Amino acid sequence: MSDLQSPDYAKLSGAARDHLWMHFTRLSSYQKAEVPMIVRGDGCYIWDSTGKRYLDGLSGLFAVQTGHGRQELAEAAGKQAGELAYFPIWSYAHPKAVELAARLTDHTPGDLNRVFFTTGGSEAVESAWKLARSYFKRTGKPTKTKVLSRYVAYHGTSMGALSITGIPALKEDFEPLVPSTFRVPNTNYYRRPDESMTPEQFGIWAADRIAEAIEYEGPDTVAAVFLEPVQNSGGCFPPPPGYFQRVREICDRYDVLLVSDDVICGFGRLGEYYGGVRYGYTPDIITVAKGLTSGYVPLGAMIASERLAEPFLQGTNWFAHGVTYGGHPVGSAVALANMDILERENLLGHVRDNSDLFRSYLSRLNDLPIVGDIRGDGYFFGIELVKDKATKETFDADESERLLRGFLSHALFDAGLYCRADDRGDPVVQLAPPLIAGEAQFQEIEQILRSVLTEAWNQL
Repeated sequence: MSDLQSPDYAKLSGAARDHLWMHFTRLSSYQKAEVPMIVRGDGCYIWDSTGKRYLDGLSGLFAVQTGHGRQELAEAAGKQAGELAYFPIWSYAHPKAVELAARLTDHTPGDLNRVFFTTGGSEAVESAWKLARSYFKRTGKPTKTKVLSRYVAYHGTSMGALSITGIPALKEDFEPLVPSTFRVPNTNYYRRPDESMTPEQFGIWAADRIAEAIEYEGPDTVAAVFLEPVQNSGGCFPPPPGYFQRVREICDRYDVLLVSDDVICGFGRLGEYYGGVRYGYTPDIITVAKGLTSGYVPLGAMIASERLAEPFLQGTNWFAHGVTYGGHPVGSAVALANMDILERENLLGHVRDNSDLFRSYLSRLNDLPIVGDIRGDGYFFGIELVKDKATKETFDADESERLLRGFLSHALFDAGLYCRADDRGDPVVQLAPPLIAGEAQFQEIEQILRSVLTEAWNQL
């Protein structure tokens, strides 16, 4: 048992080593080292237990859209907890869940009017797959159960969502997983199979591989394809022009559901509420979480079209699925207050107005020999690191280990920038600052990255 009674940070660090099982963390890293302790946030910045300030270049985990320290969101949570702290939406409703569901559909493309609440992104993805299977069973196509997703794509950690995830290293400890998931190419134009391809040609090529996979598996067996508007894992792959329009045509041709996984991309990250609005396509299902509440409390959702809801409006049919905290009153209240801020401060417009400026600051790093590609959209960018700029040669596994975990992750944090150095695909640095960030933060990010990446190259 812990004897902690006050914020004695040295004692807390020891307790973290002994009791806190940190996520996606090599616990051995902290057996002889202090666990970093973040104790406060304000705007685009966070502070550790020593009082040192860091620029939050990842919005916590792609979540804190409206910035840290928003008293308005804290007050919304407290007020709702005082009125109705909890009640399930299992055959009952409460006002905040109803208000939020209606408000979310004010911004959805097409007729995506049915909101099924969860507590996070993995649950939203699970819900989407379960709905796809249940829908096809209810409509006389019970063999349509398989799903397609893209190489290196991340869709969550629960067993179904992990099965859809396209990162073998994350899956191997937990196999066998849910069967019937298959991979198709992602939209990494930098690594396109033919250098002569234009972005438009590459987009059509990548989309057509989805049709090819559906044909190979059998159209009567494929239920859905899961795609992020901008793929996160691998380093921010935006869709080439025409890609999603072709995917929509393919899904319609084979009666396959298009699931837009907006868990990261939603709520302003790309300058719109949903990726389909940004890129001009209408999915059958949208999954959201993270920025829905700016991360202040857990909340997620699956938003489905009227077509998918229709069978469940008949007779004794029901969608046999639910979660205890889905549509939580406090989470719903915070989400509504978060949307108030997004709209009152025009943060989606702010992202649209400043995305090119953000890109321009990052593009200054192209003069560094270690920088191969800078890509992304909105306030969501990745910088791919290479060993040879001319040939695009990447780092081998040992070099990547030394570069990312041995140096970059610590060096960037020590320099005052919290971001992600990742090698689930090729080595990248990812950036997704709060949507309130402006030129001062872009300049700070560029300066820190320039210094640290230059040192990384010198060490290599």
